[in-house]
Amino acid sequence: MAYNNKNFLKKVLEIQEIYLRYSNRGHTGTWIYDNLIAPNYHISRRTLSNYLGMNARKELREAASKNEFETSLHTARQKAEDATKDIF
Repeated sequence: MAYNNKNFLKKVLEIQEIYLRYSNRGHTGTWIYDNLIAPNYHISRRTLSNYLGMNARKELREAASKNEFETSLHTARQKAEDATKDIF
């Protein structure tokens, strides 16, 4: 299976949501990491810190718009090729 940046960003977003949900309930960062993040995602505290510092939601939006752009560009190229096949 190929690596997909979109899947990585979804995982980061999921971890951020878990962290926010439990930190708003009054749990400490250490408790959240030890009981929720580490057993399920197998990442280090440093990685968790990096994930919490990312703007994953924005990057997912940008990736989606880039994917839509590339898809429309590919479609336009296909239409152009089909049009030129009829001429020649």
